[in-house]
Amino acid sequence: MILRRTLKLTTAPSNPFHQCLRHLHHRIPIRPIPSPTPFVPDPQTFLTVIGRGLAQHAAKIPSWEALFTLSSQQLRELGVEPARSRRYLLQWREKFRNGEYGVGGELQHVNDGVAEMRLVEAPVPARRASRQTMVATATHTPGTRKLVVNVPVGSTTPVEPLDKVKPVAGVKVKGARMIVGPHVEPIKGTQGLGVRLKIKEGLWEVRRGHKVDGGERRRAEVRAKKRAEENKENRR
Repeated sequence: MILRRTLKLTTAPSNPFHQCLRHLHHRIPIRPIPSPTPFVPDPQTFLTVIGRGLAQHAAKIPSWEALFTLSSQQLRELGVEPARSRRYLLQWREKFRNGEYGVGGELQHVNDGVAEMRLVEAPVPARRASRQTMVATATHTPGTRKLVVNVPVGSTTPVEPLDKVKPVAGVKVKGARMIVGPHVEPIKGTQGLGVRLKIKEGLWEVRRGHKVDGGERRRAEVRAKKRAEENKENRR
């Protein structure tokens, strides 16, 4: 009889490098907490504008500091589900920390979640002056440029001097005096020279993609089955 040596099954040791990375991950210092802005002053507003139904979890986050310091595990313990919602919240948290806002994020004059903007003619800086800006037209004053700027609610002129005003990011002038931009609404009685922007659900939301024919991994298989069924129907 032939005796065979019994093989011992042992579990391969985990990679110590990965274990070290896990320990180092928890030792990374927390980045500075950004200050609230007039347009986004509290966690409720932040969760509302980024959308995807995260506003329903606003009561679980007690403060602005907690919003920017809670870890993914802590958010999970608070009941922020599913995991993709936590990842989305953490992504927007870092964008806000880096000063990357959605439309209206940099506005300074906001009242009860409403910001107003007006079309003004501001002088062109000498370094940006060109032949086109120095020529007068029916809708253009020479030496000026048209900008959409943030103004206090109910006002028609900006607080800052015209030579120092900054245009609102994401909102521009189309044609002679039409203000266009995402989610902006015209103000009655301004003849198109004024618009307002309101805080609302999903104002900054990054829309999720939708699967077509089963998604990327199953798309070829699903479409092959569809073609086979169509060919079968055509042969009848």
